[in-house]
Amino acid sequence: MNVDELNMDVTLKRLHLANARRIWNDLVVRAENEQWTYRQLLSVLFAEEVAHRQQTRLQRLCHRAGFPFLKTIDEFDFTHQSMLRLSLLGSYLGPEFVTEGRSLVLYGKPGRGKTHLAVAIAYKAIQNGFEALFTTAAALIDDLSRAAAEGRMRDALQTYTHPHVLVCDELGYLSYGPDAANVLFHVVNDRHLRKRPMIFTTNKKTKDWGAVLHDQDLADAIVDRILERGRTVTLDGPSIRRLHLGLDTPDSQEHDQDRVSGESRPDFPEPTEVGNVFERLVLSLGCSGGALLQQGQQGSLTGNIWRR
Repeated sequence: MNVDELNMDVTLKRLHLANARRIWNDLVVRAENEQWTYRQLLSVLFAEEVAHRQQTRLQRLCHRAGFPFLKTIDEFDFTHQSMLRLSLLGSYLGPEFVTEGRSLVLYGKPGRGKTHLAVAIAYKAIQNGFEALFTTAAALIDDLSRAAAEGRMRDALQTYTHPHVLVCDELGYLSYGPDAANVLFHVVNDRHLRKRPMIFTTNKKTKDWGAVLHDQDLADAIVDRILERGRTVTLDGPSIRRLHLGLDTPDSQEHDQDRVSGESRPDFPEPTEVGNVFERLVLSLGCSGGALLQQGQQGSLTGNIWRR
């Protein structure tokens, strides 16, 4: 077949290269104007096709995941957190999060950014080539409780056990039926056995999940499976939703006044520079420490020090 007679539109359509088919003519014009080689033209054409397919895949999987919104880890503000740092989440942002079946419990009061962080980690898993599903604890429990009553529990479980990553949001925010622990255990146990990671956001400490789920023994079994290859992360900053009002005190300040940037103050802090100057001044002047201390308390010592 003569190359000039080759219908590129039909050929690209048969090869299912939808984006290449759309941009082909514009790329040919650009290639002629910039005097590209055939190799350069094909390289750009295929690179654009790959990038388009990747973007389309991300959009499709994000839609399928059911995220309430799309947030990335770069958009999370760690400055309001006293203990949480990006470096602590490193292993949850790579492919090993899924391949090693790790899990995460994000604990904190409302408005601390738990859902944002859960969505960001799940989205990163999608970028790494995996599938994710977002659901609230109330929706999951209601769906499986209804399925169990209708005798279709096995099929309904597939929705929550099949995706590589499951985000279960707002555990403990609402009241659940008496079989809450039972149906949630089925999901957690299945995913634990298959090493499929889970992310839970909650405003209740894990030791209190028994009261939330109406069964302490099953709640302990659920937490045990989640944390075998997982960890709990506390978000203790102020409520992001009310940050503009300036009304909230960070949880870290309520419970630990010595906590600054994730590090506790030492029990015996190093002497300050002013303290060192004071000690040298006592020795050089031969004065009694008590006399100088009295002057310092009256406010004259500091002024003398800095004037020197």
